[in-house]
Amino acid sequence: MSNNNQILPFTALLGQDEMKLALVLNVIDPKIGGVLIMGDRGTGKSTAVRSLADLLPDLTVVKNDPYNSDPFNPELMGPETRREWNTRHSMGLLQNFGLDVIKTPMVDLPLGATEDRVCGTINLEAALTDGVRAFEPGLLAKANRGFLYVDEVNLLDNHLVDILLDSAASGWNTVEREGMSMKHPAKFVLIGSGNPEEGELRPQLLDRFGMLVEVKTPRDPKLRLQIVELRTQFDQRPEEIMSKFAESQVNLRKQLSRAQSLLADVKIDNDLKTKISDLCSFLNIDGLRGDMVVNRAAKAYAALYNRKEVTLSDVKKIVVLCLRHRLRKDPFATIDSGDQVLEGFNSIFSIDD
Repeated sequence: MSNNNQILPFTALLGQDEMKLALVLNVIDPKIGGVLIMGDRGTGKSTAVRSLADLLPDLTVVKNDPYNSDPFNPELMGPETRREWNTRHSMGLLQNFGLDVIKTPMVDLPLGATEDRVCGTINLEAALTDGVRAFEPGLLAKANRGFLYVDEVNLLDNHLVDILLDSAASGWNTVEREGMSMKHPAKFVLIGSGNPEEGELRPQLLDRFGMLVEVKTPRDPKLRLQIVELRTQFDQRPEEIMSKFAESQVNLRKQLSRAQSLLADVKIDNDLKTKISDLCSFLNIDGLRGDMVVNRAAKAYAALYNRKEVTLSDVKKIVVLCLRHRLRKDPFATIDSGDQVLEGFNSIFSIDD
């Protein structure tokens, strides 16, 4: 009998290697800037994102704090914890927060969510019963220091898109209601998914994603059959599949943890960094975000495979993911954006096809 609370293990997902790579690289280095996954219906987009939650590292937080406050970094503390930290710090006292360890949060932002649900609002119950103005944190508070997932992101209300843009850019959420102003940290990795046939994504939001994955329905009949059979087995006997992939899940968690620890020591040669910027210039990519994301993603890829030096091969593995959505749109173009990035890469790095 199926257990709807269980998610197919990440390591059990067949195919869609680009999507899985982009997700794990953002676990290793959240500063890459998130992932946008666009493609056909029924290709495992939301399944992959939700199964990623099981691989996320543990997080030390202030106990019972709705903002996942970092007990050691005041810039990542909610307002109440920050006030206590400031008070004790000014008195020369050590912090004395109760601590808790949780999984890095993966928060779903529903398509029909209201602004109050996303940003937070006045706690009316407290206002009516106790006569005090209390703030009720929203989804952005829950996503602080974690991941925020928006399915069908291209159908999201424009006003909510603006809110996400502001929070993604500043790392803070500011709410003003009924004469009360509230500000709290909202640093999260944004993951979005959608079907391009159902609507275009606003360019301002598109540029905020570090990587873009284009997912297509697999055409290999054998792979399709494998996916269908595995999904059927999981629906009927989830415990059996969970047990079968338990070891590979543990191994991947260890690999990601090791990569996170190694990341700060990974170096990229100046010549390689110059060539990356040459490529971005060659492709007429506006701004410098593309250059920075390619550098970060290449380092994360090297760390994933336990190496401290980025190679040309590492850059080639991630460059399309980082740049395909930053190309200027040409309605008369006859070449796929990913192929265009690779052609530019081969030209700049003098690689023959």
